[in-house]
Amino acid sequence: MMKHTYSITGMISDISCNEVENALNKLEGISAEVTLNPAEAIITMDKHIPTEKLQEAIAAVGAYSIKMIAHQKSTEVASDHQHHGATPAGPAHQRHDDVYYCPMHCEDEKTYNKPGNCPVCGMDLIKQPTVKSAGQFTCPMHPEIITDAPGSCPICGMELVPIGANAVEEEDKTYNKLLAKFKIATIFTIPIFLIAMSEIVPNNPLFKLMDLKYWNWVELVLSIPVVFYATWMFFERAWRSVISWKLNMFTLIGIGAGVAWLFSVIALLFPGIFPDQFKTHHGTVYVYFEAATVILTLVLLGQLLEARAHGKTNSAIKELLKLAPNQATKIVNDKEFLVAIDEIQKGDLLRVKPGEKIPVDGSIKTGEGMIDEAMITGEPVPVEKRPGDKVSSGTINGNKTFVMIAEKVGSETLLSQIIEMVNSASRSKAPIQKLADKISGYFVPVVVLIAVATFIVWAVYGPQPSYVYALVNAIAVLIIACPCALGLATPMSVMVGVGKGAQSGVLIKNAESLEKMNAIDVLVIDKTGTVTEGKPSVEKVVSVNTGFTEKDILQKIVALNSSSEHPLAQATLKYGEENNVAVLPVTNFESVTGKGVIGTLSNERLALGNQKLMEHVNAIITPDTEKLVKAEQKQGKTVSYLAVGKSVAGYVTISDKIKPSSQTAIRKLQQEGLKVIMFTGDNEDTAKAVSENLGLDGFEAQMLPENKLKEIKKLQTEGKKVAMAGDGINDAPALAQADVGIAMGTGTDVAIESAAITLVKGDLDGIAKARLLSTHVMGNIKGNLLFALGYNVLGIPVAAGFLYPFFGILLSPMIAALAMSFSSVSVILNSLRLRRSSLG
Repeated sequence: MMKHTYSITGMISDISCNEVENALNKLEGISAEVTLNPAEAIITMDKHIPTEKLQEAIAAVGAYSIKMIAHQKSTEVASDHQHHGATPAGPAHQRHDDVYYCPMHCEDEKTYNKPGNCPVCGMDLIKQPTVKSAGQFTCPMHPEIITDAPGSCPICGMELVPIGANAVEEEDKTYNKLLAKFKIATIFTIPIFLIAMSEIVPNNPLFKLMDLKYWNWVELVLSIPVVFYATWMFFERAWRSVISWKLNMFTLIGIGAGVAWLFSVIALLFPGIFPDQFKTHHGTVYVYFEAATVILTLVLLGQLLEARAHGKTNSAIKELLKLAPNQATKIVNDKEFLVAIDEIQKGDLLRVKPGEKIPVDGSIKTGEGMIDEAMITGEPVPVEKRPGDKVSSGTINGNKTFVMIAEKVGSETLLSQIIEMVNSASRSKAPIQKLADKISGYFVPVVVLIAVATFIVWAVYGPQPSYVYALVNAIAVLIIACPCALGLATPMSVMVGVGKGAQSGVLIKNAESLEKMNAIDVLVIDKTGTVTEGKPSVEKVVSVNTGFTEKDILQKIVALNSSSEHPLAQATLKYGEENNVAVLPVTNFESVTGKGVIGTLSNERLALGNQKLMEHVNAIITPDTEKLVKAEQKQGKTVSYLAVGKSVAGYVTISDKIKPSSQTAIRKLQQEGLKVIMFTGDNEDTAKAVSENLGLDGFEAQMLPENKLKEIKKLQTEGKKVAMAGDGINDAPALAQADVGIAMGTGTDVAIESAAITLVKGDLDGIAKARLLSTHVMGNIKGNLLFALGYNVLGIPVAAGFLYPFFGILLSPMIAALAMSFSSVSVILNSLRLRRSSLG
């Protein structure tokens, strides 16, 4: 016996849970226990049963899928048993890492591992864009030409196009499938419509060929391909929504069009059961094959237009995906080889030629380049990179060549992380969506009741034939009341907004933070790496002893620091290298914690550090020197004394430069009404100097991580909405506590993980962009909700015939179907306007 745990997707209620359990237990040799929360199946089996067979069993009873939970331990003891765990069910050609999600996010961030329909709302699942590895390419005119790399056809010179799994995006597959069905529906619907409309033509020529009752039979035959093939999916979705009691737009469509078609069939087969009120002057019963087929075809048109529009909502992700190169030039034993991107490993040497995209994250070993990082940081100006500088996957090299070391590959690269973060955020729900979800929950039952009331009122008080009017107007109410636009209002804006932010170097982790950013009134910022560059650099070296030149002082400092790992020491070494100072050997080196370093150079005892170290080695600091040093420290700079023997011979001033954009960004945020304060672990003098320089609203110095956390909680208890921006491990608790945590992309992974928003460039100007983006997105969402709700508030009364007593106006179910389809498309098109918004 053996026992395995499998994850199940597609279950939405106890009913579906029981369906899956019963289906699995019908298989011979297994015993299954299925739970809804978590959505898992614990299966005990006599011998191994492939996951594919389990999938077949549950797929027969519903849109469910099953896969074994990876890395689990089996309780069986058979040596020949092998796990087939993480293999998703589905066709053999399907990628194992494909992810699908509902565009209306009915179950929050839930995803699926195969295409299909959402089990809640019935919408087509959307494939999540992913970085793909290299495929094969062919010539569109000469298919016999097949290569493993893009390029030009050797025969005709045309650009080669991808083939195989990478050739067609999932949105295009959905669009093409719907387009084929729409063509069939249109071919059969147009004749039905013409036959029905010919009744109003004087001396109808069709009636000279045969009577109306026979033309009604022709309409029935022509409607069968439309109902049972081209648009049958709508009825499947409607039935599923009723069984699960997750009522949606397809419930209304299925009831409305289904009633019209079934009524017509019964009228043809059993005309005698209907009163004279339902009959035409020809003696036949009114049929509505044209209404049913036109409604279904127009709804299909709406779905077709939505499929095309959906592809544009994640266009930002697709633009990022285009940055991912398929191949790279790898250097092995001084020889260069062209390899697929997924063959690159950490530590590999790669040559990047002029104009090429950088294949993976790493650092330059030899050479230099001007790197265009616009698509990742949002900055259009290329950045100069030299040996030791970091480069990111997908950015574009300029007109020079260099060799780089691969440090992060595959899903570890910045580009992959950006795409994953954008995908995840696009699936998340903003708090404002709870309003739309709540309204949608009551919407369909209310509409059905309104349709029933419409039928009753028209049947009792309407003109003759009153029952015909009642039926037509009730169907119109069902068709025009589409909750789809309401459901799409928020997720479409979020998806486009998150993508827009990614293009501008602002990564949004979830929709909630995007909404909250608009309500922030206090911004707390860290100093080092947030306001400043986070890279200490030597500002100047000063000699206070006439026996030593500044170069002598620098040489002694470089010699001492050559044995130190401290960041400030590295800054002096870099400065020495820039000034062509040779590194001399030091003996008796000693690091004194919290004070500095000591060593011997050419029989001279040297000490480099703060005032406490000078006291430790009994070195004399003259009043003039101490005055100069204190003046530097009050400006927020770090100063280290150099003692030669028992006297101070000079000092080095090290500063962490304020980022050029910090002051402009802070002023912009303050003008918007934000209070900007700084929390830093640095000393009081440094903090004060930076605060005064930037015109901050306040600062707190010598802050430990727990102090930052405590102060943010205090601000929140005062009713403030607080955003925190930081880049270090010590900022992580405060970032997590803040209403919106903002991490500098140049900082630590811990800080980025704790934050809700990441600024790729690590620049405070990104906060201003994030706030502006939040304003644009929230305005767009409110516009969508207003349009969707307003449309239904106005449309339903018109469809019910409210205007008929006053103006004689009635709404045809066919016009209602057309309006319903375009309402959803209008919401998507309004969301797409966000792509043109400026965050500058």
